[in-house]
Amino acid sequence: MSLDKYVEKYMDAAFEQAKEALEAGEVPIGCVFVYQNEIIARGRNTVNETKNATRHAEMNCIDMVIDWCTINEKKYENVFSEIKCYVTVEPCAMCADALGQLKIFNLVFGCSNDRFGGCGSVVNIPELYSYPMNIVKGIQADEAIQFLKEFYKGENPNAPDGKAKRKA
Repeated sequence: MSLDKYVEKYMDAAFEQAKEALEAGEVPIGCVFVYQNEIIARGRNTVNETKNATRHAEMNCIDMVIDWCTINEKKYENVFSEIKCYVTVEPCAMCADALGQLKIFNLVFGCSNDRFGGCGSVVNIPELYSYPMNIVKGIQADEAIQFLKEFYKGENPNAPDGKAKRKA
C-alpha cells in the first residue's frame, strides 16, 4: 500500500482514540476505519468498561461500520473491501482474523505486539487468506509504545484478585 498524504492525519485520529482509552483506564489502543478518504469509524479498547474481553478498538470499529452501512444503505461487504484500517498497535490474532474475514485489505499500524500480534509478531493471520493484505507497520511506533508504557505503569483495577500488578 502506498503511503498517501493522509497517513499521518489518520494515525493521529487513531492516537486520539488511544488517548481516550488511556484516560478511561483501558489498554491505550485506538483505531480508525477510512472509506473513500473519510473516517467512518473511530474506536478504542473498551474491554474494562464493558467487561467484555472482545471489545478491542478494531472490533468496535467493525460494529460502527456495519451501523454506518445500514444508515447509508450500503452493502457492508463492498465497504469493508475498500476500507483502510489505521491502528496504533498491531492487531491481536482475533482482530487480525476479523479484518481478514471481512476482506479489509489495507492495514497501517504503529508498534508491533510481541505478546498477541496477529500480523506477524506472534502469528501471521493474513497469510491464511487467499488474497493479499497490504500491511504497513511502524508508523508512529514510538508514540504507540509510550502510550503502552504509560498504561502499564499503573495497576489494572479490573484484574482478578491476585493478578493485579502491585506497585513497589
